Amino acid sequence: MGDGHVRAQVLIVDDERDHAEVMADALRKPGHVCTIVHSQAAAREELLHGHFDVIVTDLVMETETSGLEVLASARVEQPHAETIMVTAHGDIPTAKRALQGGAYDFIEKPVDLVVLRNIVHRAAETVLLRSQNESLKGQVDAAFGFEGIIGESPAMRAVVQMVRQLAPSTLPVLITGESGTGKELVASALHKLSKRAPRRYLTFNAAGQAESLLEDQLFGHVRGAFTGADKDREGVFEYADRGTVFLDEIGDMPLSMQPKLLRVLETGDIVRLGANESRKVDVRIVSATNRDLRKLSTEGRFREDLYFRLKGAEITIPPLRDRREDIPLLVHHAIGKYSAELGRLRPTITQPALMRLVAYDWPGNVREVFQLLHRMVVMATGEVIDLRDIPDEIRSSDDSGENHTQTRAGLAGVGLDKLEKEAIRQTLAMTAGNREQAAQLLGIGERTLYRKLKEYGLR
Repeated sequence: MGDGHVRAQVLIVDDERDHAEVMADALRKPGHVCTIVHSQAAAREELLHGHFDVIVTDLVMETETSGLEVLASARVEQPHAETIMVTAHGDIPTAKRALQGGAYDFIEKPVDLVVLRNIVHRAAETVLLRSQNESLKGQVDAAFGFEGIIGESPAMRAVVQMVRQLAPSTLPVLITGESGTGKELVASALHKLSKRAPRRYLTFNAAGQAESLLEDQLFGHVRGAFTGADKDREGVFEYADRGTVFLDEIGDMPLSMQPKLLRVLETGDIVRLGANESRKVDVRIVSATNRDLRKLSTEGRFREDLYFRLKGAEITIPPLRDRREDIPLLVHHAIGKYSAELGRLRPTITQPALMRLVAYDWPGNVREVFQLLHRMVVMATGEVIDLRDIPDEIRSSDDSGENHTQTRAGLAGVGLDKLEKEAIRQTLAMTAGNREQAAQLLGIGERTLYRKLKEYGLR
């Protein structure tokens, strides 16, 4: 950024009117917009109601430390702004205190106006850069999803909307979807956006455990309940009191344990192993399964009353093959994530390679995308990921048979032009509108990208 490119809103606070005007004139020349006040009280009023990038304040005004009070007000009212302290030579120790209090810099009287311009310019650049970074982070977060839930397809937007609506409530939520679709991310988001966020969030897998161990872990025990129980121990529900418990693979919970879980949902009562009296707990239960609980309940393998209790509300996450427009976003995100982890230059992916990944059915869903791209980034030898870098089993997965038919149907449902438009739109969002970067990420020339932007009516 060359000199004069940053136009900052500057607040000048100085009880010496002539001095304030001289500083303002020096800063207006390169284009800064200056507001002048002559007291700490007037400065506070401006900080409350105005918007400033840089504050230049005299240290000594009504009191020896008026400037420090202005700095403190600025930190609260204008946290994005930078403050520069103007001090007499004898006040250097106080000026250093101001730096510790968050001031950007200080300048001694008599003020050298060239030095003042340079310091204000650097401070303004710092504010602008921070603002751009936060804006870019916001765009990247928007592109990379919500609380780690990545996707901009209508189906995933609906999932995010449900999470936002359900999070503040105490309703139990049942999350359904195939393995690898990201059910645990949805559960975590429900907790983080709820009033219970400061409290504990525990994940517990209900599958593949011996029944006695399962009961002990969930409900705890009292001393002497069984051999080796030498002291009282609280279980998951007590430990997470006033928080959230995420019960994963709930469809695999043994039938004999289900009435005890139902009691927690209905009354909030738990009984430790070996105890007679019950204890009250306040937990929000979020559960997840990749099985059909309604079918299991009609077959007598899952209690119907528990199923309806768990399903206070249901969020269904669609498989990746039903939201193929999210695949380019996931692929770009995974490449960036694993390149950064390895500390290497981010490779670009060619359009044919990306389209091949879009055409694949991803039986392991989002989890499989990340596992595959991790491997591909580790194995990448050049700056480009191309078709030849895609493992054979994926590259040739549509060569014959049923899978070929599914893939063609999946692509026909979305349309290549729509996929291409979506890939371009999301990549531009990810690069904050930087066409050169977007073209590199998409593996196409900048002129080609420009032509496609016009073709698709994208800006």
